[in-house]
Amino acid sequence: MRTGGQPIEALRKGMEYLAGQLGNIEIRGAGTTGSGRQLASVIIGADIVKNEITAHAVAAQNLVPEVKTILEIGGQDSKIIILKNGVVYDFAMNTVCAAGTGSFLDRQASRLNIPIEEFGSYALRSDSPVRIAGRCAVFAESDMIHKQQMGHRVDDIVRGLCQALVRNYLNNLAKGKLIAEPILFQGGVAANVGITAAFEEALGKKVIIPEYYDVMGAYGAALIAKRKMEKSIDTNFKGFDACLRDYSARSRECSGCSNVCEVIELFSNDELLASWGDRCGKWSSRLEGRPLVAR
Repeated sequence: MRTGGQPIEALRKGMEYLAGQLGNIEIRGAGTTGSGRQLASVIIGADIVKNEITAHAVAAQNLVPEVKTILEIGGQDSKIIILKNGVVYDFAMNTVCAAGTGSFLDRQASRLNIPIEEFGSYALRSDSPVRIAGRCAVFAESDMIHKQQMGHRVDDIVRGLCQALVRNYLNNLAKGKLIAEPILFQGGVAANVGITAAFEEALGKKVIIPEYYDVMGAYGAALIAKRKMEKSIDTNFKGFDACLRDYSARSRECSGCSNVCEVIELFSNDELLASWGDRCGKWSSRLEGRPLVAR
């Protein structure tokens, strides 16, 4: 599901859908990951909260134990993970430049009046891709418009965009890193056959698309939660009904020191459930998942 800028509402809808699909079953454990992992963990009652690097690496190794390189491109960020002897050896993330993410492709597909699901197939039909500046999303978009005005075929522009995104990714994240096989391509953008072809062309190596490519982070978090609950009895999972409550997030600045941290607070019916974002733990450590009445 797309969050649509409303992660709490998206989580509620997702959990409601799961409850309808699963029926009356016992949930033994739950995990969260991703940019909204703290928020989601408080709402559902997670047993583990893991960063995306760890979650993606665990999921990849579960499907391809000998994996050495993970390429991941999602809607709002991208990352590369290098593994050595089954351990994460190096990684890099792009959380700033939109030209290296799926949202960039979504926007350009919309501009070209192409369904994003068909974007990759257009690229594969091209035999003369145009060169598009891909270092910056603004420049790439301007360059694409210029190529349209020059009369280039849509197929060639789309393939040029795929190559531009891959160049951006490799220059920003993979520079100086040894990209060894097996190589797994994860994240929603892995569904785009044009991007996969561009990676294989640029690297000169085979790129593998795992079975659960679009939810590998969630898959990894579930595996980690499963391992933890094998050594535990009780889960923190609050049940599907917990998501039906009303939640709201607020932010404020802490003036306790010169860091001036932005503290995020999650409320439910004026009850403070959790805080995070402070560097020293002044606010987040005192809650430890225990609901407190907001002052």
